[in-house]
Amino acid sequence: MFEDTICAISTALVKGAIAIVRMSGKDALPIIKKLAHLRKDLEPNTIIYGHIYDNDERLDEVLISYFAAFKSYTAEDMVEINCHGGIYVTRKILGLLLANGARLAEPGEFTRRAYLNGRINLAGAEAVNDMINAKNRFQAKSAMRGIDGSIERLLQPLFTEIKNVLAMIEVNIDYPEYTDEVEMTDTEIMPYLTAWEKRFMTMIDEAERFMTIRNGLKTVIVGKPNVGKSSLLNALIAEDKAIVTDIAGTTRDLVEGEVQLKNITLNLIDTAGIHESDDKIEQIGIAKSKKAIDEADFLIVLLDGSKDLDKEDAEILAVAKNKRHLVVYNKKDIKAHEGINIAAAKGDIEDLKEAIDKLFAEDVDLLDADVLNNERQIALMKQALGVIKETKNNIYDYPLDVTYNGIMEAYSLLAEILGLEYKEDLIDHMFKNFCLGK
Repeated sequence: MFEDTICAISTALVKGAIAIVRMSGKDALPIIKKLAHLRKDLEPNTIIYGHIYDNDERLDEVLISYFAAFKSYTAEDMVEINCHGGIYVTRKILGLLLANGARLAEPGEFTRRAYLNGRINLAGAEAVNDMINAKNRFQAKSAMRGIDGSIERLLQPLFTEIKNVLAMIEVNIDYPEYTDEVEMTDTEIMPYLTAWEKRFMTMIDEAERFMTIRNGLKTVIVGKPNVGKSSLLNALIAEDKAIVTDIAGTTRDLVEGEVQLKNITLNLIDTAGIHESDDKIEQIGIAKSKKAIDEADFLIVLLDGSKDLDKEDAEILAVAKNKRHLVVYNKKDIKAHEGINIAAAKGDIEDLKEAIDKLFAEDVDLLDADVLNNERQIALMKQALGVIKETKNNIYDYPLDVTYNGIMEAYSLLAEILGLEYKEDLIDHMFKNFCLGK
């Protein structure tokens, strides 16, 4: 446990009904007892009504919560003061805590203490920050799973299996005379390496798909000029954001919007129509469109259903074939085709919405699965995969202790995902991204 006591305002410092000032550390109870003029100790895990005093003058009417060490958020004695939400009174209470021996907490220091005191692992700490920064229900749902220990559940079977194999290899290296133990030869180890390689690759693939779904699909509407791309974007976001005219080439820059479908979020981009043009400004717009296509997670290829397909349509379809995409025919009120038909200008796009939800249904299921859920975790898994591949490829060329070292390195990288392998620079960097008071 830390020797000092920290405090911070944990709610936004604005006018409001309630504010919370939080304090954690060995002196939290003595400090609040003094400021609230309490004559007896608080009972753990209780909340009491009282007042905060500035010397002998009552400053504010408050509710005081007390959480005892090892059962609090930080695993230390912890006090939360629920006061009136005025800016003056909130700051004044914080000043009294500081004047009586607490120090101002650094960003994320409460959660950092929770991690360092063994209350949560590093992936759980990241999930707390994810919850604070969640912008949609998918991100909040993902964060809640992380707080509940989804990453630990995902990795624990791997930890157990790898440790068992390492233990058997150690016995073979250190005590070769123990003939009753399993002999861990290269042939015996190879199936484990092959299985781990496959599992790591699956975890990485699922994590990358999961992150795309959680954060929203970067979706580009692509097609020739005047096929109704801007009308479709406006219909999807239910807002007249893109200019719609019957003049080809109206859209010369990227127009963006966000739409929440039944099970998925689309980060929409309406692009300039792709075609041959001598207009220099339009050429810039077309170049931006092609760049957006390259970076997209998903394409909506919009065709004019009232006309026959031509060479430019075929070229656009060829560009889209290497991306996840749907081909959509607009102007179904004039002519319908086999496949997905809409009338964007009239807001008739339900068939498209249903098709998108169906296309990504399997990916959406990952929101209820235990998966790696940020770039740091995925990067460590990719490093571990690289180590396992190298160990597997060289297994017959090097002695058993080299294979052991390779497996141990992979294990250490996996342990770093949960923060079981402590790296102070990583911890410092991560918690600096938290807000003050969390």
